[in-house]
Amino acid sequence: MNTQPDRIIIFDTTLRDGEQSPGATLNMDEKLTIARQLSRLGVDVIEAGFPCSSQGDFEAVRQIAETVGVEGGPTICGLARAKKADIETAAEALKSAASARIHVFLSTSDIHLEYQLKKSKSEVLDMAEEMVAHAKSFLDNIEFSPMDASRSDSEFLYQVIERAIAAGATTVNIPDTVGYNTPQEMGALISGIRENVPNINQAIISVHTQNDLGLATPNALAALESGARQVECTINGIGERAGNAALEELVMALHVRRQYFNPFLGRSRESEEPLTRIDTREIYKSSRLVSNLSGMMVQPNKAIVGTNAFAHESGIHQDGVLKNRQTYEIMDATSIGWTNNQIILGKHSGRNAFNSRLQELGYELSETELNKAFLRFKELADKKKEITDWDLEAILSDEIQQAPELFRLELVQVSCGDSARPTATVTLRTPEGEELSDAAIGTGPVDAVYQAINRVVNVPNQLIEFSVKSVTAGIDAIGEVTIRLRHEDRVYSGHAAHTDIIVASARAYVNALNHLSATLRQGNQASNLSAHQQN
Repeated sequence: MNTQPDRIIIFDTTLRDGEQSPGATLNMDEKLTIARQLSRLGVDVIEAGFPCSSQGDFEAVRQIAETVGVEGGPTICGLARAKKADIETAAEALKSAASARIHVFLSTSDIHLEYQLKKSKSEVLDMAEEMVAHAKSFLDNIEFSPMDASRSDSEFLYQVIERAIAAGATTVNIPDTVGYNTPQEMGALISGIRENVPNINQAIISVHTQNDLGLATPNALAALESGARQVECTINGIGERAGNAALEELVMALHVRRQYFNPFLGRSRESEEPLTRIDTREIYKSSRLVSNLSGMMVQPNKAIVGTNAFAHESGIHQDGVLKNRQTYEIMDATSIGWTNNQIILGKHSGRNAFNSRLQELGYELSETELNKAFLRFKELADKKKEITDWDLEAILSDEIQQAPELFRLELVQVSCGDSARPTATVTLRTPEGEELSDAAIGTGPVDAVYQAINRVVNVPNQLIEFSVKSVTAGIDAIGEVTIRLRHEDRVYSGHAAHTDIIVASARAYVNALNHLSATLRQGNQASNLSAHQQN
């Protein structure tokens, strides 16, 4: 392995850290869809999950390793605590990948050692060496992370890293776990490691920056300037708490400011050689896909991929752009794959043309899923003159990429007005196939619908977020609804789209309740299995 690569390695953790965003839980098919798109995007490493955390995560990592981790594809990585069981489970999940990596992590800060790990420094040193060596017995490609490195004692951190490399770690990842550092501190941290760890040249230095203070991207770039050669990031910056460094921000910073970053990688300032292997034309498509499937909407003013990223309201800006776009734009929207592409399909169009466009957007559907999506497309084509890519993505999010369908909305009917009490009637099909109806009065039509649904499903929850947006312009636009609800300190999201916003609201709520109900069922099954084993 070249421990001093002349480019930046992009390690994407959307499917691991990104999925830890409250309410962003993905099912198996959704994870595979995103993994395939990450491969098209050109990421070097996909951290597919934490195999030991659940059977579902294990199976997701296994399937991604088998279907996406093919020869010539990205390295597939599984996370593991510094425990033999975790490492062995990760190795098992990854065994079918052409290129695989086990990522072992272990806390090193004083506060983590005292309150979470409850281990002495000498014990942690031994654990790091022993567990990295154990992982090395399964794979050559081993990454080690000293968790909370940015708040760890420097001298102790150097010792842990040295022991991990001596035991076989080929990548050493330095996490700013709680987003505490400033860019100057992050750069100094990496420089200190390079200067004080004797065997550091035997491993690639990586960095993982959280966004708690809004500094994830600048911290990561500062680390790259100081010698890090791998950066861990997620699509749209999703992740634990305030999220991670956003892949699209890092990649485009390296792309647009290539002349600035070239010297840090030993290149001539004028070199046109790309600094990453990312196909930037796939960025916008990747952003939309992750947003749709995770239910984590992208804010309009989000850098690179927000809807306002290439919009100009000021008259002065508009005048300049009309004369020369470079007056107020430092990158071309088409460089990230942003187009106003509209498919010319209608109610007489065939499935092959429809499916071809879906594949171009990054979706690979089964025959059953394609049939369902095509029917929705035909219904929409009867209502709209022009069908955009965004409309197609809304159809797929609503009809195909959903939670396990435990409850299905069969009917929603609302009566409301400025002089009437909003009343809703709903009919749901239960997991047992029974149709149940109920009605409720609310403060508004959506509240009435949700109260009626709650009476049928009968699962306590608290609605904490409700958002509505138009997919495209025009009176015939599809409306997208995203909701988040809480049950016992856990957040579940739901997403749906329809030309009728009340129907979209009802479907989004049922979608979130299906995520919740599926989790409850899995918990009950695990409890029953445990009780059976004890008996």
